[in-house]
Amino acid sequence: MWFFARDPVRDFPFELSPELPEGGPPGPWVLHRGRKKATGSPVSIFVYDVKPGVEEQTQVAKAAFKRLKTLRHPNILAYIDGLETDRCLHIVTEAVTPLGAYLKARAEAGDLRELELSWGLHQIVKALSFLVNDCSLIHNNVCMAAVFVDRAGEWKLGGLDYMYSAQGNGGGPPRKGIPELEQYDPPELADGSGRAVREKWSADMWRLGCLIWEVFNGPLPRAAALRNPGKIPKSLVPHYCELVGANPKVRPNPARFLQNCRAPGGFMNNRFVETNLFLEEIQIKEPAEKQKFFQELSKSLDSFPEDFCRHKVLPQLLTAFEFGSAGAVVLTPLFKVGKFLGAVEYQRKIIPVVVKMFSSTDRAMRIRLLQQMEQFIQYLDEPTVNTQIFPHVVHGFLDTNPAIREQTVKSMLLLAPKLNETNLNVELMKHFARLQAKDEQGPIRCNTTVCLGKIGSYLSAGTRHRVLTSAFSRATKDPFAPSRVAGVLGFAATHNLYSMNDCAHKILPVLCSLTVDPERAVRDQAFKAIRSFLSKLESVSEDPTQLAEAEKDVHAASSPGMGGAAASWAGWAVTGVSSLTSKLIRAHPTAAPAETNVPQRPVPEGLPAPAPTPVPATPTTSGHWETQEESKDAEEDSTAADRWDDEDWGSLEQEAESVLAQQDNWSTGGQASWAGQTSNPGHKSQESDWSSWEAEDAWEQGWQEPSPPEPPPEGTRLASEYNWGGPEPSDKGDPFAALSVCREAGAQPRRDSWGDDNWEGLEAESRQAKAELARKKREERKREMEAKRTEKKTAKGPMKLGTRKLD
Repeated sequence: MWFFARDPVRDFPFELSPELPEGGPPGPWVLHRGRKKATGSPVSIFVYDVKPGVEEQTQVAKAAFKRLKTLRHPNILAYIDGLETDRCLHIVTEAVTPLGAYLKARAEAGDLRELELSWGLHQIVKALSFLVNDCSLIHNNVCMAAVFVDRAGEWKLGGLDYMYSAQGNGGGPPRKGIPELEQYDPPELADGSGRAVREKWSADMWRLGCLIWEVFNGPLPRAAALRNPGKIPKSLVPHYCELVGANPKVRPNPARFLQNCRAPGGFMNNRFVETNLFLEEIQIKEPAEKQKFFQELSKSLDSFPEDFCRHKVLPQLLTAFEFGSAGAVVLTPLFKVGKFLGAVEYQRKIIPVVVKMFSSTDRAMRIRLLQQMEQFIQYLDEPTVNTQIFPHVVHGFLDTNPAIREQTVKSMLLLAPKLNETNLNVELMKHFARLQAKDEQGPIRCNTTVCLGKIGSYLSAGTRHRVLTSAFSRATKDPFAPSRVAGVLGFAATHNLYSMNDCAHKILPVLCSLTVDPERAVRDQAFKAIRSFLSKLESVSEDPTQLAEAEKDVHAASSPGMGGAAASWAGWAVTGVSSLTSKLIRAHPTAAPAETNVPQRPVPEGLPAPAPTPVPATPTTSGHWETQEESKDAEEDSTAADRWDDEDWGSLEQEAESVLAQQDNWSTGGQASWAGQTSNPGHKSQESDWSSWEAEDAWEQGWQEPSPPEPPPEGTRLASEYNWGGPEPSDKGDPFAALSVCREAGAQPRRDSWGDDNWEGLEAESRQAKAELARKKREERKREMEAKRTEKKTAKGPMKLGTRKLD
């Protein structure tokens, strides 16, 4: 029976990459790229081939193998696995790159920064301090070839081949026999007697000075070049000179060198080094310290190396959220670091955290997620949005905090393209209907209308036909003036989604009613929209063949590009909805309900101004969780280039505080009558003002079609019966005189202002006549009853005591 010996190299769980070797430290070691067979994770493999006749070199390699296997320190090359056979030695470490190759690549890319070098040197000095002060070991090989860099940009000290004990155990330093390494030896070693007085760290600190010179000036040609600092920063030059001084006694201890460089104004006293030091000790920091650190971290990330952000900052952020109590403060730096990731890596690392964050009940976290959704929405797929994110986001529509309701509305601009049929056309529209009808904050109702106009092209054809006209018509009757403007612009932005019949019968009548709006801005937008719709109708009237082209989008399926031209035409081509809602809420924490936003209407001459109805103040909402950072975010958001910010919303609300349901000429024949609402001398609730929104569960009952206008009173001639084209005969009276025959005899016509014209219709005067007739009938009936009682008392006379009344 034959037995075959197993090949240990073939059974080794790591394999070499077919790529060419990356080199390595001067000597027999060759650095290869490799990977773990089971997982494919990258590693570095140092390979030494045992050759006959070099037993001394083989013993040095085996000593290095043993040292690296037993030494564990964050700044020393991390040992993973190893293989020792009669033919070779394999040392598997974390994936690293030689420092020389790393600096060359960074310099060619133009990304090499002084901050990065300061932290790298800090790590090497810290490793030397660990070896000398804690382990009593002399490295004896500090140079550019003994330093490696991992994927996060961390510098690691390797090259442990010639290390020896500072206490003299095991003999003196091993002989190198390599000229490239001997040029880094200090001058006192040239003294053959070896009796120069020096500290145990003196030789390694001289070699550290050589390393600093090479980092800033390139390969060291000869020892004499150390006298010229070259490109070494001025803040580092004094400390560098101490390292390369001729007297070994004055060379500082590594710990002392770090302390000197970390002094105020020192080379290693900067934000990057401080950030790294904090991250190394973050597990033992207090929660308050972590909160402050993460709040300030996002400001510094732009100046940090990209690899450092991806591989060192990001894992700490994810750990802080997963296992710590960092909360919402990690979101800003997390999304900032996420910009450095590819699509696949973002999906694997960031998206699971984002999905988990949306289920949080922390208001601060929810509002930060909504504010920064633009940074990660492109990485979310539709199933994730519809099943894991949207069900949590819609809770914001019902939140008692107005800022969250506002941000939830604005986030729909980004989520709408990814929502399915049910969530977009049913669930979202139901919440929009409730917000536009019953939300107490006027700016939120305004933003709801704006958002609906922007996402109108994503709705199905049936939903567009059923919703848009009714919703924008409802907005034109809102007591908050910017909401009425939003309603007009909503019609304009979605003009290509309406049939010609809808334009003529539903939209133009609504827009025409706004031409007598108390606010100039509303009237101006109404006239612009009317001219546009009339031009469209006129072009189709002149050329009926254009009808199909004009209505091509009416019954088309939802498309993200359908509303693009309309949005630009209406002046809505901005990146997102922006409003001053948060600013208004902070400025007026006890703002009255939406009715207080009614702008002041002029009172006609001769009529007394009605006293404003007192309005009960709404209680201040709880949850004052907004931090200073959130206030800054809200201020930045309020300055976005959006047409809604052009309105002075604050002054509108202040002017509205003294007026509610005033029964003057405007409220009788103006906006209130246009909405089909009846007068109420008392305070009106939200539900009574928005009577067409009583049913919240069904969309069809949410946005009702506007009621048809009532027929004119008898005797009123139609406009078509008048001679509009030719001159009017002189003996013929004013054709509009019939509209004012019912006015009181003492009333005089007034033509000097909007408020002075009597816009009361015949319907209002008819109601007044009916009321007067009913009052006279009640008085006549009362007199008849009094007469009957008097007649009975006179006929029967007074009743006697104890007599029973029989009739």
